[in-house]
Amino acid sequence: MKGPYRKLVDVNVACRELRESKRLLLYGTCVRDEYPHIYEKYAEDRVALAVCMEEEQFNVIALKLASIASRVQLEDTTVLTVDGSPHCLQLHLAVEEVDRIVRGLPRKHLVIEGEKVWEIKPEAVKTARYLTKIMQLIERS
Repeated sequence: MKGPYRKLVDVNVACRELRESKRLLLYGTCVRDEYPHIYEKYAEDRVALAVCMEEEQFNVIALKLASIASRVQLEDTTVLTVDGSPHCLQLHLAVEEVDRIVRGLPRKHLVIEGEKVWEIKPEAVKTARYLTKIMQLIERS
């Protein structure tokens, strides 16, 4: 495993590594500890930056990512968190907000449930913002 955690908020928005790689992994900090084999798989060939939404404020994370996306033409932004965490959900929501701001952020949402990684469509993350839509889906089923 690579050295110490590198946090999104501590990295220069146009750092050389991001400019050269153009591939970003934003991961919930606990993923690296709880699922090191999954973390290592997705960190490979990406700039891996940790985010803990229990420590950071939504707007700080969204502005930092928007600042990166406006300076670096990212080819891949992968978000990897555990499923079911209200804090981790905020990271997915922040990435969707940045997509709206920059009008086109290439992104992939992944969540870990048990030992399985699930890809979540951006539409599902967007729907998670609206409790009325969730309630309507529940009532229909």
